[in-house]
Amino acid sequence: MSIKAVVITVSDRSYSGEREDKSGPVAVNTFRDAGFDCGDAIVIPDGIESVSNALTDAISQGARVIFTTGGTGVSARDVTPEATRPFIEKELSGIETQIVLEGLKKTELSGLSRGIVGVGGKAIFINAPGSRGGVKDALSVVLPLIPHLIEQLDGYDGEAHQNN
Repeated sequence: MSIKAVVITVSDRSYSGEREDKSGPVAVNTFRDAGFDCGDAIVIPDGIESVSNALTDAISQGARVIFTTGGTGVSARDVTPEATRPFIEKELSGIETQIVLEGLKKTELSGLSRGIVGVGGKAIFINAPGSRGGVKDALSVVLPLIPHLIEQLDGYDGEAHQNN
């Protein structure tokens, strides 16, 4: 059984049709190529309520990985981290740092992202910037970690490997 991932693009301009969503499809294709069960990206407008509703819907669909792209900057409508934080029980600040460091190899703008990463319930939440490069950077860091995170969320305690 493959892991269910949901990709949510948070962008007023993409939601209104003013701009094509280019970052969501990058995430979707990367998840699919890695063997995840991932439908097309869901495009929503910026805002606490819209992001919160989309996260709630993803959880109700059984998503184990919920990946957002967009809304992590500093403009007034960039509130994806604020909307995500109530869903997170344990923030993974080390992964957040790794994502920024990966991005800084390519652009100093990476330091402007406020995306958070964490776990809540049985799900992993990842906020990535709204650029294709930001999505690639985030996924290059997170994808190798997801199987271990899922094991931990499912109650694996490491005992089996220690007894072999």
